Amino acid sequence: QVQLVESGGGLVQAGGSLRLSCVVSTNIFSTNAMGWYRQAPGKQREPVAIISSTRGTNYATSVQGRFTISTDNAKNTVNLQMNSLKPEDTAVYYCNLYPPSRLWGQGTQVTVSS
Repeated sequence: QVQLVESGGGLVQAGGSLRLSCVVSTNIFSTNAMGWYRQAPGKQREPVAIISSTRGTNYATSVQGRFTISTDNAKNTVNLQMNSLKPEDTAVYYCNLYPPSRLWGQGTQVTVSS
């Protein structure tokens, strides 16, 4: 059973940057796509960035050009570099397989003030 632990969230002003990290209990990047997802208050959880060893990266339109997803195989981590943050990026961010498994980590809160 894969375990996922997200970190790196916080409070930042609009235009600022944050780097999220997700430690994965086993190295599954070579055989599975991974994704970062977010859930804003009152909204459904949505994928924002996906990475696959065979298909590369894919981003939601709302974060294209501002967010970058990457993996560090040596550390078993999936990272999300978030630049030019906007208030509408405020959400709890999660990592998971893509498509997602039923098991989610605790997420990490990102709050962007205007």
